[in-house]
Amino acid sequence: MTDAPTSQKQLLHLVIGGELKDVTDVEFEDLSKIDFIGAFPNYKAAYDAWKSAAQRTVDNAEMRYFILHAHKLLDPETGSHHHV
Repeated sequence: MTDAPTSQKQLLHLVIGGELKDVTDVEFEDLSKIDFIGAFPNYKAAYDAWKSAAQRTVDNAEMRYFILHAHKLLDPETGSHHHV
């Protein structure tokens, strides 16, 4: 096993979007139509992807994109025991 150069620790961020039922709330109109932009190793990469997606859909007020700080939801203590 080779060691990768020690850059910064991966902090998983997910970028998703979809049409909201109401722009004053975060409830999606149709979860089956969620636009999954991708998973990114840090906030900057996620932000760049979020900005690009948001700019593409700027004419649709109900279409919103979000950055999820998934690294804050991952628990290595419990996650390591779940096998799929």
